[in-house]
Amino acid sequence: MPSEILPRRDFLKTLSATAALPLMIPESASAATSPAVDQRRTETPFVELAIATICLDGFSNKQHEPAFRLIPQLGIPNVEFNVWYPDVITPNYIATIKSRCAAANLKPVCVQGSGFGGEGRNGILKDVGHKLALMYAARDLGCRRIKCTGAARGTQGGLESVIATLRELAPAAKEMDMLILVENHAKNVLETIADYHEIFAAIDSPHIAMCCDVAHFWGSGIDPQEVIETFHSHILHVDLKDNRTRGGGHDVVPYGEGITDFKAILDQLRAKNYHGYLLIEMAWAEPKEPVLVNLRKGRDLFQPYVRL
Repeated sequence: MPSEILPRRDFLKTLSATAALPLMIPESASAATSPAVDQRRTETPFVELAIATICLDGFSNKQHEPAFRLIPQLGIPNVEFNVWYPDVITPNYIATIKSRCAAANLKPVCVQGSGFGGEGRNGILKDVGHKLALMYAARDLGCRRIKCTGAARGTQGGLESVIATLRELAPAAKEMDMLILVENHAKNVLETIADYHEIFAAIDSPHIAMCCDVAHFWGSGIDPQEVIETFHSHILHVDLKDNRTRGGGHDVVPYGEGITDFKAILDQLRAKNYHGYLLIEMAWAEPKEPVLVNLRKGRDLFQPYVRL
């Protein structure tokens, strides 16, 4: 990686030092207390359901009002919060998420931000700063996971810039004992098996892991079971949504109406001793009615695979 596109190491060291504060870890089982310990080998296995706020909020900024109103009716306490807008990534707003979760008996388990990407030195610097802000937000919420996908293929510095940013973030993630989950997306710089081979060849850190989105792999024409077979030791988060076709991009349908064989996928994950969250994520610009009925189908389908 050319050195001229990377932020200064002293900058990262300063940020990492300020981040090395005690962290509450609300995972089902206690994780290793040392930030240097390999997460993939030492975390006591668990599988839990979680739900993404995008299921209820859609793609617009509703400041999570529908999510807080409807998620308690589903009986799923674990919540991944989408924070894709400037006003919902501020410390003050993150504090409101924390207080609203306490009032609703919900538990933040992951923070999803906008994607990786940035060209040149300043672009990488801004991307590192943004992902650090997500890590601080996760820490303030008492969780240890952030999740991001990338930009459209051929834009924002491509896969090279994603790897440059991850290389800079890995030491801070170690210090904070955070997991950075790199999510695939159809027609994205993070899309293929080859993309992930390149990432994990460049960065060998237990704090950099894959979020496997089964519908987006189908949308890219890739069988998610092939992905699980190849990268099961790196997968620590699984997004579960149904896809209408293979190779048709982002074309999500209600559970049971697409091509996804959830039983085969979940059985394979169990056989590979997967541990982490099974995320209910029905992603549309506006949620499709009947929203709660559709989400309960997913809850009931995935619940038998929970393992504490």
